[in-house]
Amino acid sequence: MTQETAHASLTGGNLPLEPNGFVGREADVEELADLLGVARVVTLCGAGGIGKSRLAIRVATQLAEEFPGGVWLVELADAVPGDLIEPRVAAVLGVKAEPSRALADTLIDALGERRLLLVMDNCESLIEESARFCRAVLTVCPDVRVLTTSREPLRVAGETVWRVPPLSLPRGEGHDAGASEAVRLFVDRATAASRGFAMTEQNAADIAGLCEALDGMPLAIELAAALCRVLTVEQINARIRDRFRLLSAGDRTAPARQRTLRATVDWSYQLLNETERILLRRLAVFTGGWTLDMAEQVCAGNALWAEDVLGVLCDLVDKSLVLADAEVAGETRYRMLETIREYAAEQLEASGEEPEFRRLHRDHMIELAARIHQTIVRRPRPTWAEICPMLVMLDELQANVWAAVRWSVEAASDPESALRLLVLLRWPIIAGGRFTPTDKWLDRLLDTAPEELAPYVRGDALALRGQVAFGQGDPDTAQIACTAAVELCRETGLPGPLSGALAILAWVAIYQRRPERARSLLDEALEAVHTIDDPWHETVIRSMEGTFALSEGRAKESQRSFEAALAIAHELDNHWAAPVALIGLAQVAWLRGDLAEARAHYERALDMLQDITAHWQSITCLSGLGRIALAQGDLVTARARLIESLRLCTGTGQRLGVARRIETLAQLALAEEDDRRAVRLAGASAAIRSAMSGAVLPPGFGARMEELLQPARVRLGDALVAQLWAHGQEMSQEQAVRYALQLDEPCETPVLLGRPPVVAPLTTLTCREAEIAELIARGMSNRAIADELVISPATAARHVANILAKLGFSSRTQVATWVVEQNRS
Repeated sequence: MTQETAHASLTGGNLPLEPNGFVGREADVEELADLLGVARVVTLCGAGGIGKSRLAIRVATQLAEEFPGGVWLVELADAVPGDLIEPRVAAVLGVKAEPSRALADTLIDALGERRLLLVMDNCESLIEESARFCRAVLTVCPDVRVLTTSREPLRVAGETVWRVPPLSLPRGEGHDAGASEAVRLFVDRATAASRGFAMTEQNAADIAGLCEALDGMPLAIELAAALCRVLTVEQINARIRDRFRLLSAGDRTAPARQRTLRATVDWSYQLLNETERILLRRLAVFTGGWTLDMAEQVCAGNALWAEDVLGVLCDLVDKSLVLADAEVAGETRYRMLETIREYAAEQLEASGEEPEFRRLHRDHMIELAARIHQTIVRRPRPTWAEICPMLVMLDELQANVWAAVRWSVEAASDPESALRLLVLLRWPIIAGGRFTPTDKWLDRLLDTAPEELAPYVRGDALALRGQVAFGQGDPDTAQIACTAAVELCRETGLPGPLSGALAILAWVAIYQRRPERARSLLDEALEAVHTIDDPWHETVIRSMEGTFALSEGRAKESQRSFEAALAIAHELDNHWAAPVALIGLAQVAWLRGDLAEARAHYERALDMLQDITAHWQSITCLSGLGRIALAQGDLVTARARLIESLRLCTGTGQRLGVARRIETLAQLALAEEDDRRAVRLAGASAAIRSAMSGAVLPPGFGARMEELLQPARVRLGDALVAQLWAHGQEMSQEQAVRYALQLDEPCETPVLLGRPPVVAPLTTLTCREAEIAELIARGMSNRAIADELVISPATAARHVANILAKLGFSSRTQVATWVVEQNRS
């Protein structure tokens, strides 16, 4: 055979036409096109179904004009171990074998100095053969470029490995879900499957949630979108937990391994050796991620030595079944796509090993929590540099904590271990504002019969339940839990939980405006905390003293308490406690009218919180900075800070905090002269407060509402303000938050004609009450007011009581001050 005959077909190419529109990955295609301009071999690595083949064909199509020798696709998916790769490449290129000459030599000679792109798809089927062939091409064919797809790298010199990411997902509230690649793909394929399908406001959240549940994996999204011909998106979402059964009707013309989600993952699993399968299925006990140390501690044993875990884990990363996700606190965090993890969990259950390794996982989480707790409370006191990395790592492992709790309760019937884990994580839970789902688990676990729990575990758990409840703005539950904790601790002599429970009861007393009880409880809490020598907890109680004094207008005493708390926090190098004291000092400065000092304290506190999750403190700082900016007329900064504060608050379950943030955004709307929004938000804030268990309106709440409503009444009229208020009152908390964040706009307020009368805001002063408030500001007594208005002293007294109740004040002096300020403004 002549050389010309052997090479006759080496022009053009054989790329298939794309069966449907290519959606997303515009930046990926551009990056890969540039990469192939400088790299000889590029391998697209990723899990099955991630879209490697489709991306490779798209990139090759884009580059076709740059390769006069053509762009050629070599399919290897149906290859089996022992097959040779050269006959497949030769068949594609039209290169025929020559007598008495190895086909590999003929093939390399045919490629020669031609400029062409070779796309080798699914190289994992013949990984060694593919690597050997690419090495030969790189050695003698300078103008040939090779683009391969594989679930693991070829590991040849000159190879550039490019990990194919999932499609981009929606970025959360406030962003256009339709801008995400995953959502765009789903909508495109669903529209093709079901005539008339469209993304709407009603189904957008379900589509986004579905794409997130499917990890942005293109195959899974396409299979789910095809179901839109028979199910709504909401129905698909509700059934996605059983994804392998649900997503089981793919393209009949696709390769068998791509027709269902299970077949795709099965294909990857069957390519693993036995040791890799063992580790992969045991890693399914981790939820959300893990570190190498965790894998070695939990997954070793029974045919897998701890010292072998690293090597096998690296192999799983290479095969794209495990992702080396990010560096956290100096360690690499690994994770699996949820589809892979669910498959691995099935394999773990089938192996019979699941109970053993779930228990090892739970015990390791308890050990990790105990290590963090001991680091925090040990002597000599640790530096923040020692504590911070552990807390950052804990943030990344939250899903594992809840998985361990759930398994202890639902599978192991071991509530005490679950409670021990939660109690050991008390400080991260409280400081991080992780009130949800802590509250639900504590309620469930504390229903356990008392005799089944050690007293110290139950006492600690009751105190923690009280702290969580108060953080959520539920003083009734806080009081019940902490009262029970105090009784148990006194009966059994447990000073540790006692101090925490007394402190929360003091908070409740402050909230209920019972100053004498609050003072007594704070003194008891300090005595208890000195008994166990816990300066960390002492900073909390000192800050509470400051808050108590501030609530009674004793600014100097309040400042002394906060400064004492700050001094202890600095001595401990405690970046949780110090911001609490700084926030208190900022509030004292605000009360004095020194906004510059208040801002400095808030900014200093916020700076200390940058590296850790401390939502409550961060929310308070951001809100404080927003209020300062609002007071100074910087409405742009005020909005940015307040919106950020509300976003953080929404995820913590703090209903009272949400109400406060919405109230402040109502004040901002008034400053922006958006009266309708201001009144609606004010009504929504009041409704959230009134729906809370044991709610007590804070001092001056009614006065603040009046300051919002009075200017709106002047501009809009009483009737419309009352209707807008009622509209705000009818909003659910979720609706109110979305409206406050300007994600949703309510329907325009209907015309008033023909509607039943709307009840005015409860804070509204009647004309007579407003008149009497003016007389109070002039220093007149009840009798003088009665004489002035020709009413009885009893009637005057009743009006004054109504004014105090509506404005949320406890003295006539506060009413007088408020009236003067209102008249001045």
